Amino acid sequence: MKKLQNILYLTLDDAYLSKDGKNVVIIKDSKVLKRFPIHILDGIMCFNYTGVSPALMKFAMENNLLISFFTPEGRFCGRVIGKTNGNVLLRRRQYQLADSDDSLEFVQNIIYAKIFNSRKVLKRAIRDHKEKIDSEKLLSTIDFIDLALKNIRKADNKDSLRAIEGNVASRYFACFDEMIVSQRDEFYFIDRNRRPPEDNTNALLSFMYSLLTYEMQSALEGVGIDSYVGFFHVDRPGRSSMALDMIEELRAYMCDRLALTMINRNIITAKDFEKKETGAVLLNDKGRAKVLENWQKRKQDEINHPFINEKIKIGLIPHVQAMLLNRYIRGDLEAYPPFLMKG
Repeated sequence: MKKLQNILYLTLDDAYLSKDGKNVVIIKDSKVLKRFPIHILDGIMCFNYTGVSPALMKFAMENNLLISFFTPEGRFCGRVIGKTNGNVLLRRRQYQLADSDDSLEFVQNIIYAKIFNSRKVLKRAIRDHKEKIDSEKLLSTIDFIDLALKNIRKADNKDSLRAIEGNVASRYFACFDEMIVSQRDEFYFIDRNRRPPEDNTNALLSFMYSLLTYEMQSALEGVGIDSYVGFFHVDRPGRSSMALDMIEELRAYMCDRLALTMINRNIITAKDFEKKETGAVLLNDKGRAKVLENWQKRKQDEINHPFINEKIKIGLIPHVQAMLLNRYIRGDLEAYPPFLMKG
């Protein structure tokens, strides 16, 4: 099993990455803050606009080290990568599936898992905060989800599945504010908004979704799958459609639960955000550091994977799912087994 990725996150607004021998160095005000031997790193994520030296980009590509660039609020901009992994037969089959109805069952499975896992988050909220929330509202949404889960298998086209997914997402996020039981004046949730996020909770979710998308992209490329050609999300220049397909089943488990935990336990506060003149809300340096610290801690927790029945760290879930997708595309598995939450 692959070791958990060792990723360097650069969040300082005025820091710069460069190369010194076989090391990646962080420079600020012409001084070296830290250095990291390249062989210990699996990826670099930059959340600023200062940049990376051309020498380091070349060095990273030669050593198959992925560098991804994000805006400070976590929106993906682009990446630098060396030779593409994988074989042509795998990718040809992926493109064939993307252009045909043969991928319908895959889409059914990921949407089923997304809705199933969202249901688990609602049930957990009732169990943990029954006296503080409107349980009837959440139970009504759970009943709605139960019906949707049955209808997924009846859907005979992707547009029908998009409609089911959209309706459930609307009902699920209508309950999100109810699951916030602490700091309610600062972390209210009216609706899901992005590009840009307009409140603290949406800013937190968007940042976490970007982190998950990045890690899924890396996992897919690591097993030879084209992260830009998906089966559910349509092709669009610059959009990693397959990564977006694959994170659908993981959003609730890896992002929503952590966001709610950080808010309800006062791990993150309103002081960790800033509002721009445009109305956009984003995490500040301190806020991003808090999220990344807790994101990394969460990835170290161990679970028993429901399909492979092995104990793994949560951070390896994207890699296990990418491996299972690889086997499905190759024909080694009859169907793609999505990740389904337990407990």
